[in-house]
Amino acid sequence: LHDTPRGMLRFRLNVRTFTSVSGLTTFLPILRWAPNYERKNLRSDLAAGVTVGAMLVPQAMAYALLAGLPPEIGLYAATIPVIIYALFGTSRQLAVGPVAIVSLLTATALAPLVEEGTSGYLAAAALLAIMVGVVHIVMGVGRLGFLVNFLSHSVLVGFTAAAAIIIGFSQTKHLLGISIERKDHFYETVGEVGRNVGDADGITLLIGVLALAGLYVMKKFTPRIPAALVVVVASILAVELFDLEDRGVKVVGDIPDSLPAFGLPDVDGSLLGSLIPTALVITLVGFMESIAVAKVYARRYRYDLQPNSELIGLGAANVASGMFGGYPVTGGFSRTAVNDTAGAKTPFASIITALIVLSTIAFLTPLLTSLPNAALGAIIVTAIIGLIDVKEMRHIAAVKKSDLIGLGVAFVATLALGIELGIGVAVVASMLVVFARMSRPHSAVLGQIGDTTTYRNVERSPEAHTIDGVRIIRIDAGFSFVNATNVKRLLLDHASEVEVEPRALVLDASGINDVDATAAEMLDEVIDELRDSGVSLHFADVKGPVRDVLRRSGAWDHTHIDVHASTVDAIDAINRGSGHVVPDPRGAGIDGIVVAASAEVDRELPTHV
Repeated sequence: LHDTPRGMLRFRLNVRTFTSVSGLTTFLPILRWAPNYERKNLRSDLAAGVTVGAMLVPQAMAYALLAGLPPEIGLYAATIPVIIYALFGTSRQLAVGPVAIVSLLTATALAPLVEEGTSGYLAAAALLAIMVGVVHIVMGVGRLGFLVNFLSHSVLVGFTAAAAIIIGFSQTKHLLGISIERKDHFYETVGEVGRNVGDADGITLLIGVLALAGLYVMKKFTPRIPAALVVVVASILAVELFDLEDRGVKVVGDIPDSLPAFGLPDVDGSLLGSLIPTALVITLVGFMESIAVAKVYARRYRYDLQPNSELIGLGAANVASGMFGGYPVTGGFSRTAVNDTAGAKTPFASIITALIVLSTIAFLTPLLTSLPNAALGAIIVTAIIGLIDVKEMRHIAAVKKSDLIGLGVAFVATLALGIELGIGVAVVASMLVVFARMSRPHSAVLGQIGDTTTYRNVERSPEAHTIDGVRIIRIDAGFSFVNATNVKRLLLDHASEVEVEPRALVLDASGINDVDATAAEMLDEVIDELRDSGVSLHFADVKGPVRDVLRRSGAWDHTHIDVHASTVDAIDAINRGSGHVVPDPRGAGIDGIVVAASAEVDRELPTHV
């Protein structure tokens, strides 16, 4: 630094330039909103932070129970990771923390590898969080957010519905007060519950039913009241007043009041390879859930949401969760909705939420020792009911019935095969549906509208009429190895229906965006076969990238192919070349003046055509 005003000015300008050029504000979005924080938002953010904090404490404990972890681990995952996301995330309303599906995935992955209730299980959960975070960050830095598109919306709806059912049945042991073995498959869990339902504890069942009823009633009639917190307090009072623990009601027990401490999990290195598939699945599912809800509020409040920055933010939150003794986290639907309803304007609301949870750990954990597990089970069941979205299933069926294939496969495979394998099968099934759709592209026979220069699908436009001896077709898809065989059959079938002179097939290529090597070879074969059958092939409105591929393949320079700037020019060339009397499409119409085509068709079209 120069000890002069001029030197200080230069330093300030350099700092400003550094933060702009290096993209520091992109890497740390808090630098965009914190310096310009408006005091009018403070009250709303405080209210939202307190409300979500009151909701998150019982939820975090319940979700930890679902993951096979002690309640305090859920609280740890709801503190530092929430603050870290507020620093790195770009959503203003997204509430990050433990969620049901990720908790279930964690339990599913760890149960076969480590004994539940041991220190090794806790360390493995923390390691899994770090691995999930690293995958998030790698995808964000590499701008690989597009990979989540392999999990379609319909598949996600089917998967989450099945996962919700699995989660619900996993809580029956807490609601009924019975002990059942953890099973890998849903049908095995159902059988285990059926065999042990006779051992249900009546008082535990009563607590569970009353908790479910209370949560439902308050959610419907008093949505602003943190219903989960009310149920927690009421159930604790019931246990204390009536000595229910001595009468067989299982409670949470002692919860350490120590704050989350920084440290690397001490685990066997062999776990890394076993946890990689689960880390990838949690990343995929967690980010899909998070980005879906974040986009809703970004659109509502008209600000930019950056998916790759979101990956980094969620990744940093997960790494922090693992470093401070938690387990994988992501953005949640219900908490985000509560956060917005309570008035959250900036990520400062999430910082308040984390401080509420930290205060609970430091001062209030002794009050939670008598919390019955049945109440936590009821909180989970109530939270996951909304994941079975029947309304959205009906909407998908109304929009595109073929999407029900991916939805149904995801639902059945997840129930039958388990969470991880089920979602893998669902992704493959949805891709196969896409390939099947691509293999049979939409095509249309075009006809002329009156005496105009307009050509439309004859099935959708009854007033369109075809031209004798000429078949005009449009195929609305790129040509590739996926559909080359079906496209060839389609072209030859249409050509075989042209029986009178001038026997011409016009391919309107306006809907063809790409052609690969297999398809180019197929087109060359089609040209030869049509020549042998006496049908002339005419290409119209071929796009530049398609021309480039055909030119490199040699099909463009084939002696038996005619290329035209438009369908109108193709018809004109056919008319002139055959002597066949075809109505001049430029005699009238809505398309204005069309440049006349010469009798000698120019094969080398200008590059801008």
